[in-house]
Amino acid sequence: MDSSIPNLVTAYEEFKSSTEIDIAPGERRKIIHPNSLKSSKFEELITFLIDWINATLKQDHIVVQSLEEDLYDGLVLHHLLAHLGNIKLHVEEIALSTNAQKQKLSIILDTANQLLQVTEDDNLNWSTELIHKKDLISTLHLLVAIAKHFKPDIPLPQNVCVETLILEIDKTGIKTVKHLEYITEKSDDTEQEQIPEADGINDLFKLGPDKVKIVQQAMLHFTNKHLGSLGVVVKDLNTQLHNVTFVLELLKERGLLKYPVNPEDIVNLDSKATIRILHCLFAKYKDK
Repeated sequence: MDSSIPNLVTAYEEFKSSTEIDIAPGERRKIIHPNSLKSSKFEELITFLIDWINATLKQDHIVVQSLEEDLYDGLVLHHLLAHLGNIKLHVEEIALSTNAQKQKLSIILDTANQLLQVTEDDNLNWSTELIHKKDLISTLHLLVAIAKHFKPDIPLPQNVCVETLILEIDKTGIKTVKHLEYITEKSDDTEQEQIPEADGINDLFKLGPDKVKIVQQAMLHFTNKHLGSLGVVVKDLNTQLHNVTFVLELLKERGLLKYPVNPEDIVNLDSKATIRILHCLFAKYKDK
């Protein structure tokens, strides 16, 4: 297990305790990494959608405060589709039991999919089960699709991208996979926020500690070669890199960091993140 896994498990535990997420053994769930929940673009999208829904449903005296907590039972989606699609849904106004809520949601989402002209074969990012489980990613994808369909000129915040954790629990523990996912479209003039191409670091850490050690030694040699003129000697890649946030911002501004790296991962001695940064520099300057 590489050193990033404990950090992911810790993040999962913190996220679970704050959202009361429940994952059964053998189940795969996708959640938003806690760091992405704090990003300005993500918060902007949440605020925009809440304001849009509240403005649309003002005459119904419906006020949404939380997308996960207020949409899972189908009431808000029921009224939203009725207004935007100018249709009448034959569902009960308020569903109290879990089965009634899921049944109502299923009818609503079937109607929404018909209006959006999509089918399950299109690999939809939402479902009755996910929405009812208060899955924020699915809820956001659905709302963005509805907004774009019925209000094509609506000024949705662009380039909203989140880092997700795909979690699965088995007998050996928690398996995690990181993934970048766009919630809204990215603009053509945004290079820094595009989904990065794979840099091979994830594959490296699947090869075992011996292979990783070889690359670490190569990165260490590269680092000392270029820092020697400053009188700086690095013996440990994990513990001797300081001013992390400042350095990452510089790399982003210069267009050198093609793959997102969290400063916390460097501080927490994540070898994969450290090698990823040095590999970006190595790839750029190895022949200079």
